[in-house]
Amino acid sequence: MTLAAVLSLPVRIESVRAGRSKPGLQPQHLTAVRAAAAVCGAELEGDTLGSPAFSLAPTKPASSGTYQFDVAKESGRGSAGSVCLVLQTLLLPLALADGESVVTLRGGTHVPWAPPATYVEHVLLPLLGRIGIDAELEIMRWGFYPAGGGEVRVRIAGSGGPLRALRLMEPGALVKVQGTAAAMNLPAHIAQRMASRALNVLADGGIVSQVQARRLRGSGPGAGLFLIAEYESASEGFSALGRKGLPSEQVADSACRELLDHHHSGQAVGPHLADQLLLPLALAEGESYAATSQVSQHLLTNAWVVNQFLGPVVSVEGQQGRPGSVSVQGVGCD
Repeated sequence: MTLAAVLSLPVRIESVRAGRSKPGLQPQHLTAVRAAAAVCGAELEGDTLGSPAFSLAPTKPASSGTYQFDVAKESGRGSAGSVCLVLQTLLLPLALADGESVVTLRGGTHVPWAPPATYVEHVLLPLLGRIGIDAELEIMRWGFYPAGGGEVRVRIAGSGGPLRALRLMEPGALVKVQGTAAAMNLPAHIAQRMASRALNVLADGGIVSQVQARRLRGSGPGAGLFLIAEYESASEGFSALGRKGLPSEQVADSACRELLDHHHSGQAVGPHLADQLLLPLALAEGESYAATSQVSQHLLTNAWVVNQFLGPVVSVEGQQGRPGSVSVQGVGCD
């Protein structure tokens, strides 16, 4: 949908999430479809909850402006669908439009199977700033699964392009690790236990860190640990969410294990950052390169989609589940 909005090309997607336990458009996907249509005046077909196929046909270039999208409202029911997945659809079209945009998104900010808002704020957007995308995210309210109720506000300074290429060969030295152990509508000791465990596990791994225990109020209970590792070349984020019956210490262990595994891999970017960089780098000018600690299925899928629109501009080296690299011959965004 992002490519359709940026290139003003119609697109039809079939067999939407066909292999999932709940196939078809779910609340966050439906919101993203309608959000993409809103910024480029697209004609839509099949934009209903659970739809297995839909079409989006832009009628104009993406326009900057003030936008609001609520995952629960769009779906017609309560939802903690990810606001960050909606933002991923809108970010590039609005960044390449003329004029500033302010986007308010309501729904889930820290939910499974999606980048947490803290990750987008401290990892993704600062890195995209280096290629020419000027955007800032502010978390107004946190929202965990299943209640949602979170809100983020994003300012996007549309530039009209061009975007610059990026080369991420090595991570460089580790500058610092900081994080937040958050617990919403839960006893304070839960956040403190996650924070203490993280400090100890990372220290045992030779990493000094700063982890803040934070107690939140919101629409429903939720907890998680969110870590940011800042390297000389780029930052990376690692997180784990709590759930009923899962000890706080195990939540912390999961996030810390991901961080330590990435750190010891010696690669510049993790698997999630690698797949999120493909699209902006494909629209940049010149050749980009990134070494990743793991070739993921998402990376391979995103590469396939980009190449369907732009030709063979993305090349991935390495086997799925193992370290590898991706090279992108950007086509520019004019």
